[in-house]
Amino acid sequence: MNERMVKAVAKAGVWNLVLGIIVLVMGVASGVLMILNAVRLWKAGTGLGL
Repeated sequence: MNERMVKAVAKAGVWNLVLGIIVLVMGVASGVLMILNAVRLWKAGTGLGL
């Protein structure tokens, strides 16, 4: 019974680690895309006299 609990906790820990890495990568990617879009908007707005 104790071995089943250890295996279940280990699997949960691995999945939490995998999901954490995925969330981290998606957060960095979305941040980079937001910065690129902001730069593009800023460059487009500079010629409008703003």
